[in-house]
Amino acid sequence: MVGGRAVTAGDGVGWETIGVHVPFPRWTIRASLPRVPAHQVSRDSFMATHHIQNPVWTLVVPVVGLVAVGAGAAGFSPAASGAIATLIALILAACVFAAVHHAEIIAAKVGEPLGSIVLALAVTVLEVGLILSLMLGAGDGGATIARDTVYSAIMIITTGIVGLSLLFGSRRHHEQTIRIRGTSSALSVLSVLAVITLILPNFTVATHGPTFSTVQLLMVALTSLVLYCAFLFVQTVRHREYFLPEDQDGDGVHDVPSQRTFWSSAVLLCVALAAVILLAKSLSPVLAGVITGAGLPFSFTGVIIATVVLLPEGIAAVRAALANRLQVSINLALGSGLATIGLTIPAVAMADLIGGFNIALGVSPAQTVLLVLALFVSALTLGNGRTNILFGAVHLSIFAMFLLISAVP
Repeated sequence: MVGGRAVTAGDGVGWETIGVHVPFPRWTIRASLPRVPAHQVSRDSFMATHHIQNPVWTLVVPVVGLVAVGAGAAGFSPAASGAIATLIALILAACVFAAVHHAEIIAAKVGEPLGSIVLALAVTVLEVGLILSLMLGAGDGGATIARDTVYSAIMIITTGIVGLSLLFGSRRHHEQTIRIRGTSSALSVLSVLAVITLILPNFTVATHGPTFSTVQLLMVALTSLVLYCAFLFVQTVRHREYFLPEDQDGDGVHDVPSQRTFWSSAVLLCVALAAVILLAKSLSPVLAGVITGAGLPFSFTGVIIATVVLLPEGIAAVRAALANRLQVSINLALGSGLATIGLTIPAVAMADLIGGFNIALGVSPAQTVLLVLALFVSALTLGNGRTNILFGAVHLSIFAMFLLISAVP
């Protein structure tokens, strides 16, 4: 008994008690301090604040990436030897992880759901940069790289990342909850964008093949951008509460970066993104040779690009699910899927109009079946607000079929 009474974490109705927890066997005694109205106390007021610091490797890797770019410009081409190509590939992968880390630092500063948007935008910049770099260096095969990458990214997100998050999260926490309104909003926009960009081109007659005419491509790009911006408005302003994770941590440590860490991450994020794009351009001939040598179809390039770009964010999503923050996982996954189409397609469309790539967006019949199946199953498993381990297994089974059809069409 301290200050005349024992209190608990849920003490008081309409009031908050700010205090210090004193450990005691089977009981928690909180030393009572002056009380203030609950509406005047933020969550951070009674949480210990810990400043996030950038690990040394995240400071060094972007600089090393720029050095590698300079070395390539000086004549050290990845095509010269396998050792150089392997080293450049490792540096590129490290730069991707560094870029996503710095995006996470910025996200931690701005909070949810803006944090998930920052991560999605960073991943989209990486994806667009890699697509354009490979399109410029791929020759005739460059017309399908955008389609293959966007399709692969959506499948990896909706079946791979979501599947692993549901599986590992449910394995540890039995059942987890998400907000239906936010999830259904994201899925509805994702379904529309996926169908009009990847399936509709197969049924238009203005041009031959799975392509859009110039007018159609401009309209699809504009529609994608407008829908994505509308979703961002709903997520961040109009119905922000739909996407906020439920507070399941209680009192604890609130990790936020300092101002110095925040600004250094902002600068290093730009450096890492530039290094990734430039290194990818130099590696494009080597990547094409490796895929051909392995007996894989050229379309598998999209799977590789999407995997490299989404790997760090996928790890972050699974970690959030393991920490019983499934809403954050879903925000990360579906937000990336929306940004993949809503921002990538307009950027690629502008590149097509300028460079004359004549990009093909329509996917094959087998890919159409898998895409529709992935969206349909996502609506079922994420549409009731509660998840379990079976849902994760269902998503991962579709992911396995996606990998099989990508490698052996």
